[in-house]
Amino acid sequence: MMKILIIGGGGREHAIAWKIARSPKVEKIYCAPGNAGIASVAECVDIGVMDFEAQIRFAKEHAIDLAVVAPDDPLAAGAVDALEAAGIRTFGPRKNAAILEGSKAFSKDLMKKYGIPTAAYETFDSPEAALAYLETAPVPIVLKADGLALGKGVLICATREEARAGVKTLMQDRQFGSAGDRIVIEQFMTGREVSVLSFVDGRTIRVMTSAQDHKRAKDGDQGLNTGGMGTFSPSPFYTPEIDAYCREHIYQPTVDAMRAEGREFKGVIFFGLMLTADGPKVLEYNARFGDPETQVVLPRMQNDIVDVFEACIDGTLDQIDLRFDDNAAVCVVLASDGYPEHYRKGFEITGLDAFDGKEGYYVFHAGSKFDAEGRIVTNGGRVLGVTALGSTLKEARGNAYRAAEWVHFENRYMRHDIGKAIDEA
Repeated sequence: MMKILIIGGGGREHAIAWKIARSPKVEKIYCAPGNAGIASVAECVDIGVMDFEAQIRFAKEHAIDLAVVAPDDPLAAGAVDALEAAGIRTFGPRKNAAILEGSKAFSKDLMKKYGIPTAAYETFDSPEAALAYLETAPVPIVLKADGLALGKGVLICATREEARAGVKTLMQDRQFGSAGDRIVIEQFMTGREVSVLSFVDGRTIRVMTSAQDHKRAKDGDQGLNTGGMGTFSPSPFYTPEIDAYCREHIYQPTVDAMRAEGREFKGVIFFGLMLTADGPKVLEYNARFGDPETQVVLPRMQNDIVDVFEACIDGTLDQIDLRFDDNAAVCVVLASDGYPEHYRKGFEITGLDAFDGKEGYYVFHAGSKFDAEGRIVTNGGRVLGVTALGSTLKEARGNAYRAAEWVHFENRYMRHDIGKAIDEA
């Protein structure tokens, strides 16, 4: 029986912990630092995601059999390298592979070199050069901070004036810190967005079911970019023909390109795709499970996730038959009003027990904690991900919005159109 340590403390980590807890191979789960929801399936320990020394010390003291590094920052900083060097078996890409997400410029250059379909782009290290380029570049246009920016370092600029202001935001005002020291300016693509997660063992790739995220804060895709206000799976726009094209021209070529560069990738690659009139193109890569995509993908997965993690580490993923239920899932994020800018927290969350014993209904905690009285209170911008299954996407959507009404906290905010594209498909 295994002891597993999960690094992270958000909705994605709650979904991973929930899935691991369903494995008959696991006797104990720890999560560093975890949250009030994760505490229902794991023992939370007060260790930060970037405190590698404390993670190693804890793993050794508690005879951890497998560590799972979930968030982007520790992956990019070398958490897996540090844990492995200390003799701890770890799931996730090493630092030299996590650069696939850690640097937009690296990933764009990789795609150009290996002929992987993506938008045309230029990279800039100075605001002056970026501004000069914008004088003649076609608009709308997309600006991306090179480094990690909590999923928010992408600006879609409709006018040249907006683009100039975007350069100032990223490179001069340094809204995302050093992530904006270098920026990528790329062609604006139109089409449906689709997220496809995959397990990778360095050579073999096993593609999970498709999903679609809603990034904007307000209904109708208005408002600021967020970490994600909800998601659904599968995407009705991700057809078998598109899947076949992506496997041949995007998925396997990416895995092969990373190996050819001496950056063997083991873990999860998240492909953010745009289904353009000219075929699917890569918008972005993530080097880990997406959030909140994980909350709709893992409840549909039939496999024991521990088996899959081990196969990725051991290079035996070709022996895994990855299977998903023929159903659908929708996740609606309950956020604190004012997110992603200014919001208050510390409000008691009620109604969580309504999910107890209800098959096909889940509430994954993104930003929650216990207060001094032991009550579960809000502790972030995104607070909960209410997820529901259904035989169809429309049914899952209805179930998710019904379940969202079971939970209450002061300043609760959500979008009301998650998966509305389903009804139009």
